[in-house]
Amino acid sequence: MIVEQIYTGCLAQGAYYIESNGEAVVIDPLREVAPYIQKAERNGAKIKYVLETHFHADFVSGHIDLAKKTGAQIVYGPNAAPDFDFYSAKDGEELKIGKATIQVLHTPGHTMESTCYLLKDETGKAIGLFSGDTLFIGDVGRPDLAQKVKAALTQDMLAGYLFDSLRNKIMPLADDIIVYPAHGAGSACGKNMSKETTDTLGHQKQTNYALRADMTKEEFIREVTNGLVAPPAYFPLNVMMNIHGYDSIDTVLERGQHALSADAFEAAANETGALILDTRDPQTFAAGFVPNAINIGIDGNFAPWVGAMIPDIKQEILLVTDDGREQEVITRLARVGYDFTIGYLKGGFASWKEAGKEVDQIRSVSAEELALIMEEEKVNILDVRKKSEYLSEHVLEAENAPLDFINESMSQIDRNKTYYVHCAGGYRSMIFNSILRARGFDNLIDVKGGFKAIKESEKFRVSDYVCPTTLL
Repeated sequence: MIVEQIYTGCLAQGAYYIESNGEAVVIDPLREVAPYIQKAERNGAKIKYVLETHFHADFVSGHIDLAKKTGAQIVYGPNAAPDFDFYSAKDGEELKIGKATIQVLHTPGHTMESTCYLLKDETGKAIGLFSGDTLFIGDVGRPDLAQKVKAALTQDMLAGYLFDSLRNKIMPLADDIIVYPAHGAGSACGKNMSKETTDTLGHQKQTNYALRADMTKEEFIREVTNGLVAPPAYFPLNVMMNIHGYDSIDTVLERGQHALSADAFEAAANETGALILDTRDPQTFAAGFVPNAINIGIDGNFAPWVGAMIPDIKQEILLVTDDGREQEVITRLARVGYDFTIGYLKGGFASWKEAGKEVDQIRSVSAEELALIMEEEKVNILDVRKKSEYLSEHVLEAENAPLDFINESMSQIDRNKTYYVHCAGGYRSMIFNSILRARGFDNLIDVKGGFKAIKESEKFRVSDYVCPTTLL
């Protein structure tokens, strides 16, 4: 039997491929399904089922495309009612793949249809739990997302269901079972996930705060809901795409891969109202970019920040990328439901400059340069990290203006003043600066290397370190 975790770092997401005796299942696949199909073909196996643990909020699943291309059956647990053909599995039902068995465990709480899948070998021994967003390594799924889709559900109500699911369905299982969650550290689907992407259930019973044997339901509800902040706005939109369906990834790629000359790119930007998204390295972007472009670097936590910063998933997008990375960017946008890329700048930013088009820049300074400036004058420093990061440790003179809540943070800024903007390492601050510059804020200066460089310079007064809170 083959059990393989296919982990995607930028989404902190784990999909799974299980194969036994010529039959395979894929659990929670990503939008681009070719790798799963190719894997099965190489092994001479047929994909029998596509198992979905729940209606995902943080990415668009590849379940529909994968089923269409392979003939596999889409499976959900109880309470799911999508707008496409699927099999509604009963709680406790067993599905056969080759010589292995997968038992359906309905575990409501993160969402009402949340389901775990218990893998048993040919002897009937349980060996792996594919826990979706019900149980993570070090954490459990946040219980406030489903209420964004169905108002009658409250987070306390969902947390109570989650407590019962963990105690009645998961904790009674054997300690040597391997837990395979849908997400790891970096996902917004939980608060305090581990960097580890698998663990034994026994170790989780010992170390995961939510599995404490002596915890009452009231204590659980209080702890699991403490520190939650509003999820990204695209989450409920992705849920709807996963329920109602979406364009094939092939259609999305075909629509987006239109190479545009500098003149055609400029015309498209002026005539369509498309957003110009520049995915190059932040400092490369700062040195020169198409006016009004926003920067979200492809080599950072790209997809979640796109989802957080671009409120409309149907927004038309024009791309400026590093040469040869256009398809990668279009694919990664589609993972979180941004399907309307309408073209990219052929030859990248270099072709824009060569055509003699207007170029904009964002000034950047090093931590050392900022320290010298502060010796001569009083400066305004904006720290755009999360509130929890700021409270943990910050430059004493800095004001917190989290990127996560950019519209509220923008209201703190006086257009007539100059601000030096930093995050942890320089990725988020350039997103912040580029968005505000496109909105007419011309006096923002980026601090290269962010708080890490500031602290390492030893030239700034920094608050005493306190352990970060569970605030997302």
